[in-house]
Amino acid sequence: METDVRGKWLFLAAAIALEVVGSLSLKGALEVPALYAVVATGYLGAFVFLALTLRAGVPLGVAYGIWGASGVALTAALSSMIYAEPLTPLMIAGIAVIIAGVLCVELGSGRARAGAAGAT
Repeated sequence: METDVRGKWLFLAAAIALEVVGSLSLKGALEVPALYAVVATGYLGAFVFLALTLRAGVPLGVAYGIWGASGVALTAALSSMIYAEPLTPLMIAGIAVIIAGVLCVELGSGRARAGAAGAT
């Protein structure tokens, strides 16, 4: 099943958002146990939308890399704002390195697909 380009990235954006909500809710659930329902829903939804992303044709390495890196970056930034957790310059640099690595995977994957298409 091939989905239009916009749909692929919307699925991935939903997977990222749900994973971040689940992760942030996990910390909140320590004080408010009812939030464990949000944690479970967030993680389950994240995996459903990640699967839809893969089914739409995004390569696993690309989808998982973007999902993981975006989740780390957003969770760190939002936990700093919501829970007043530290976000040091070294942590920000580490997040930037993760994002740069994912961009390398994406660029490499695009070149590999272009090379394979040209070979056929």
